[in-house]
Amino acid sequence: MRHVDTQPDWDKIAEKFDLWLPYLAPVGEALLDALEARRGEVILDVAAGTGEPALSLVRRLRGNLVVEGVDAANGMVKVAQAKAKQEGWTNLRFSCMPAERLDFPAHHFDRAMCRFGVMLFDHPQKGLEEILRVLKPGGRLVSAVWGPPASMTTLYWAHLAFRDRLPEDKQPPLVKATSLGAPGILQGLLETAGFTRCIVQYFDFHYRFSSFAEYWRLVETSGIMKMQFDALTPALLTVVREEIAGYAQAHMHEEQLIIPHQAVLATAYKPV
Repeated sequence: MRHVDTQPDWDKIAEKFDLWLPYLAPVGEALLDALEARRGEVILDVAAGTGEPALSLVRRLRGNLVVEGVDAANGMVKVAQAKAKQEGWTNLRFSCMPAERLDFPAHHFDRAMCRFGVMLFDHPQKGLEEILRVLKPGGRLVSAVWGPPASMTTLYWAHLAFRDRLPEDKQPPLVKATSLGAPGILQGLLETAGFTRCIVQYFDFHYRFSSFAEYWRLVETSGIMKMQFDALTPALLTVVREEIAGYAQAHMHEEQLIIPHQAVLATAYKPV
């Protein structure tokens, strides 16, 4: 089947993307633990979005390092820049640039990180090759991608609910979002790009809500499914909501909705 990229318009939803940050935070914290950044180092955050986990990193080390965050969506970058300015971090900069064309010299960064970005690159291998280029010899990359399709639970629910109701060019972007989640795919891509000593592990985390209604309000408010919602009549959207609510029912625990998700975390190094 021909793959159609149906990602959200990251520029348009940038102001609302932060609504998801609390739910993604465990992955960012795991990446920062694996990064093991030290004071005085220069760090690259690729696909930095609205500023995470770059902001968390400078807070951890109280500003005693330099962090460059980049993202291909200018709307995301503007939100991140505003946060850095508001918090007064002069050593944290955000720029609009795709991973495939990093405007930095070779051997510039001590370490690099990328949370939920590699699978969304236009050309993942080229993006990883660029990260390798700008790392110093022996430099470490830590990255996270989504796991297999069924383990990205909320998007999988959307896929099931929309698959027979929308054309291919309007389907939720499950294929692209989980394209690197199968065993061996991310490691193979890293090694092909030139990285060595790759260590890959699966990381389980959960979205927690007081109810399905709270979860659905987040989906609606954040605009993450705007393309799909706009393509349906109100009546059909109600049907979709009820179908997804049915999937969610199996994850209700003592009046709390706990939705499992899985990421693939990788640590790799530039050869010395």
